Order: sequence, then structure tokens, then C-alpha cells
Amino acid sequence: MIDYNQFPNESRVWIYQSNTAFSEEQANLLRKKLQHFVAQWQSHGAPVKAWADIKYNRFIVLMVDENQEAPSGCSIDSSVAMIKEIEVEMNVDLFDRLNFAYKTDSSTVESADRIDFSNLYASSIINDQTIVFNNLVNTKIDLENKWEVPLADSWHANMV
Repeated sequence: MIDYNQFPNESRVWIYQSNTAFSEEQANLLRKKLQHFVAQWQSHGAPVKAWADIKYNRFIVLMVDENQEAPSGCSIDSSVAMIKEIEVEMNVDLFDRLNFAYKTDSSTVESADRIDFSNLYASSIINDQTIVFNNLVNTKIDLENKWEVPLADSWHANMV
């Protein structure tokens, strides 16, 4: 797999958040599956320069250098099909955009649906300084700088 650092800052990113954490064993199996996928990923017959990993045993991150070969609609569809396959294999939900992930005081990553998230805020279990994950980032530079942000600085603040 191509090294993460070899991708330019404007590389395209997709983040899929699991509703539950993956075990270490599951995360290792997923890494192998993702590495296999990105190694053979193509757009109109041309290889796509891609990278993938599991973060915090909860997030699948895919990245593509669109300067090399931009993924076509069909190639993006193939990545979505692979993610849906993972959902079935691991019995998780990777497409629920209203399942919010956050870091606890002990820096573990938890998630809650919109209503529970709002209740956690109302009961001061989470607050404006709680780190939340903005899975809507779509470039490498935003992944590095805007993915993990205080709740007060994210769109999540509109949900509490």
C-alpha cells in the first residue's frame, strides 16, 4: 500500500463510521481487506492511487490522489459496494450520518444517535470542549485539521 505521506493535501477522503467499535481482530481483518481493495482499485482501467486504514477501531478512511487518476462514478460505486459488504460481514452500520462519534474524558471513542447525543449534552456528560468527529471532511488536509474538533467548533453544535 502507498504511504499516507505520499498523498497531497488535496487528496479526496471518504470516512465511514461504524455504529460500534471493531475488535482488534476485526480491525486487522478489515485492514487486509482494505489494502487488497485499494491495491486493485481502478478507474476506467487505470489504477487509482489510493490509501485506506481503520482509525480508532471505528472509522474506515479511504483516500484517493485525484491528481493521478480521479475515480469515476463506477469506481466510487465499487468502493461503496465494498463498504456495504463490510457492513454485512461485520454486522455494523457504516452509513448512519446521524450517529455521532465523540471522545470521552478517557479518550475512548463512543457514539450516540442524535437524540442520545443531545441528551448527553443536556446532562453535561459531553460539553462544548468534547472532541467530536466531523466525518464530512473530504480532503487530506481537512482530515488532519478539521476531523477531530471541539463540539463548539463543529456542525454538531447545531444538534444539541
